[in-house]
Amino acid sequence: MKWIEIKAWVRRGDIEAVSAVFDRIETGGVVIEDPALIYDLVAAGDRETVAMEPPDPHSPPTVTGYLPADQRLPARLAELMSGLRLTDPAYPDQVSLRELDESSWQDRWREFYRPVRVGQRLLVQPSWLPEDQGEDRLIIRMDPGMAFGCGTHPTTTLCLALLEEISRGGETVLDVGAGSGILAITAAALGAREVLALDSDPVAVRVALENTVVNGVQGVVTVREGNLLEGVKQKADIIVANIVADVILRLLPQVDLLLRPGGKFIASGVISERRQEVARAIEELGLEILKTACEGEWTAFLARKPENNLIT
Repeated sequence: MKWIEIKAWVRRGDIEAVSAVFDRIETGGVVIEDPALIYDLVAAGDRETVAMEPPDPHSPPTVTGYLPADQRLPARLAELMSGLRLTDPAYPDQVSLRELDESSWQDRWREFYRPVRVGQRLLVQPSWLPEDQGEDRLIIRMDPGMAFGCGTHPTTTLCLALLEEISRGGETVLDVGAGSGILAITAAALGAREVLALDSDPVAVRVALENTVVNGVQGVVTVREGNLLEGVKQKADIIVANIVADVILRLLPQVDLLLRPGGKFIASGVISERRQEVARAIEELGLEILKTACEGEWTAFLARKPENNLIT
C-alpha cells in the first residue's frame, strides 16, 4: 500500500491546533518533532531516546501525519489545507508531501527507535531487537507499524509512568485512541484483568492487534475500531487517553458515564497553552485532579472520580 507523508512546519504555539486539523482528516495520529525539546533531551543525556546529534533548537516544530493514497486522498488533503489556512494563512505553503510504501515507513522508524526506560520498572523495547536479559524491568515489545505511540514521545511516556503508578492489578481499562496499542498492552502487563483498546484508524487497530500477540496479552486486550467511546457500555476502573486537548474535551462526558466511582482518568497530549483549560474542564466534570505531570511543552493529568458518585 502507498502512503502520503504530510509534514507541516508550524509555530510552537500552534502545534495543538495543527494536530487537531490532522485529527479531523483521520490521519490516525501525528508525529510531533520539536527541535527545542529534542535538543534538551539529547543534550541532557538522561534518557535513551534517539541516536542523533542535537538539532538546531531554533528550528520550527513539525507536525507529520500519514494518509493512504486512495480515492479519498484529494478530498482529505483539501480539508487539511483549508483547516491549516484557518490556523494561519501561511501554513499551506509550509507543507511537504512525500509518497511512501509501508515498508519504507517502517524502515524509517527503525532507524531511530531505541529502547526507552519509563517510570520505575518499564522498558519499551523495539520488537525487532534482541531482549536484554540483564534488564530488571517489565519489557513491553513494540512495533509501531503504520500506527503511533511507540513510547518515545513525552505524551506517551507521561501516560506510561502514570499508568504504572496507579496499576494494582485486576482493573478494567479503556484505552481511547490506542494507536500502536502501547498503553493497553502496558496495562495488561501491569496486571489489568480486562482492557478494551479503541482507535478510529483501521491500520492502527491491525497494528495494535499484532502487538498484543507479540506481548502475549491477546487474551486480556480487545482491540476494536471505534470513535472515542461511542457505543461502549462497559464501565472501567481506569480510562486512559493520549490524544489532543480538543478531543479530550469532547471525550469528557463519556468518561463521566463510564468511569466507576473511585476510578482513575489519565489524559495526555495537552500542550502547555491548553493546560488550564483542560484542567478546568476536568474539574467541572466533578473529577479530582490528583497529579499534573509535565515534560517540555506537554502535560498529562491523573484524575479520580469521587467514591460517592451515584453511577455504578
